[in-house]
Amino acid sequence: MASENGCGLCKIQINNISVKRGGEVLLSDVSFHLHCGELTAVIGVNGAGKTTLVKSILGEIRHEGQVTFESHHGEKISKITIGYVPQHLDFDKSAPISVEDFLLVGRTNSPVCFNRKRKLSQELDNALESVGCLELKKRRLGELSGGELQRVMLVNALHPLPELLILDEPVSGVDVAGSEQFYKAIMNLKKNYHMAIAIVSHDLGIVKEYADNVVLINKTVLKSGTAQDVFGSPEFKQTFFSVAEGGGDK
Repeated sequence: MASENGCGLCKIQINNISVKRGGEVLLSDVSFHLHCGELTAVIGVNGAGKTTLVKSILGEIRHEGQVTFESHHGEKISKITIGYVPQHLDFDKSAPISVEDFLLVGRTNSPVCFNRKRKLSQELDNALESVGCLELKKRRLGELSGGELQRVMLVNALHPLPELLILDEPVSGVDVAGSEQFYKAIMNLKKNYHMAIAIVSHDLGIVKEYADNVVLINKTVLKSGTAQDVFGSPEFKQTFFSVAEGGGDK
């Protein structure tokens, strides 16, 4: 488990991940690695297998290949804590659930109405403040903007503090200001806790600005490296410019 100042994890290795469904190949021999203290962006056109890859790493779907974890000393780690922020949260927006209620559910086994202890409340305040949304604590969940909800979901994903944080299109449909606040929070987490962060994103501007590493996939890895390496590659141009010229994703 991650400590307050960092974690014992060094590397997550994705080894030859393949997924087939109904005779269709969704992923084929996808391999790359994630390092702690770095943000790795996974990019590709619609249908490239990005969400399938995320579900494979999370162990939510059957796949071939392995996801392994390695410590700073080169030792294998059997299990790590993974935080996950999905693209959308499905819930009844009319329900009278506050941000505080929503976050407390994952922090106690007792009914929310019986858990307003000072220590727990302070922990929640600290978590909300760490991503810049302490003022949302008493707000109703259904009243939040897209950016505000994503930051609340980020707080939820940080308990317990993960060694690997996975973000699946976390600011899709969120305005510019909300996106900036979200990524500012992500950069603070990377700096202060040295966790590995993997993000799936269609926003190439965001990827270019924030990612330490980029993995371009289309059912398999086409190119990986720094944003400069990937964005300047023939594989990148073929993937995105050919789609644009063809009038849409294929």
